[in-house]
Amino acid sequence: MEYFVIGERELVLGFMLVGVKGKSVSNRQEALESFNRMTGQLSSAYAPVEQDRPKVLILTEDVADMLSGEVQAWQMKGAAPLIVEIPGLHGHIQGRKTLTDSIREAVGIQV
Repeated sequence: MEYFVIGERELVLGFMLVGVKGKSVSNRQEALESFNRMTGQLSSAYAPVEQDRPKVLILTEDVADMLSGEVQAWQMKGAAPLIVEIPGLHGHIQGRKTLTDSIREAVGIQV
């Protein structure tokens, strides 16, 4: 599994149409359980073994906000899966950097 998405039901269904597996969540508990399962922090019969874990974990901005502490801690580890945040169904959250803004900062040029 290369990619896995955690977010709102409609967004997850859209990703599934192009072959990306995912889990729809509606609250912090569901989001945390899915996040821990996909990062290997939750050992259960339903958790994927290490070689089957996603390489890229896609989170909507709403889910990333729900799990901000856990996401930051995971990113500081520098371990796989890589976490990518995307806007949710209602668009980009004000005050957050877009992916384009982050790339511009990292590269130092504006295209």
